[in-house]
Amino acid sequence: MKLRGLYAITDSQLLAGKLLPYVEAALKGGAKLLQYRDKSTDDARRLREAEALRELCNRYGAALIINDDAELAARLGVGLHLGQTDGSLSVARALLGRQAIIGGTCHAQLELAEAAAKEGVSYVAFGRFFNSTTKPGAPAANAELLDAAKARINLPIVAIGGVTLDNAPALIAHGASMVAVIHGLFGADSAAEVERRARAFSALFNPI
Repeated sequence: MKLRGLYAITDSQLLAGKLLPYVEAALKGGAKLLQYRDKSTDDARRLREAEALRELCNRYGAALIINDDAELAARLGVGLHLGQTDGSLSVARALLGRQAIIGGTCHAQLELAEAAAKEGVSYVAFGRFFNSTTKPGAPAANAELLDAAKARINLPIVAIGGVTLDNAPALIAHGASMVAVIHGLFGADSAAEVERRARAFSALFNPI
């Protein structure tokens, strides 16, 4: 699967009571990757939701990524995203196999991305680039980092953190293969608005 386009990330509080319809709207709108991000300890609910999301992703030709839970990713046969303190990328690769999509958080540091590449990740994620509701205190990244990463790392680059339809084009122009969006996508009043936003984000990667 070519890793290019919209990368949708769920937020358990933002999507409370509307996870599946809003996610389906994002997938209808063209999201290529969907990250299930739920830091709760309700394992039974997380399994149910992840199974439902996997089914939706399969229906729309997208890939499901689990945040910070290699066991759940292995159980479902889906991808995994790990932060800097979430465990070993190389161990995750050994667990999930060569074909799995595995991503790593690299904050604003090129050195972290180079280390992750050596551990076998499928993509590297940089951010935050802009003020972020989800991680307001995360280290800031800039467009020059994307330029440098594009020159030195032969992997898809994901930009995350405060991404909107207004600022995403500059990130793409500087080498972002994907933009990861939470509030800019799902912070909407209706599923129809989520789909509209997803289509607009996706169109940025396919200019007419």
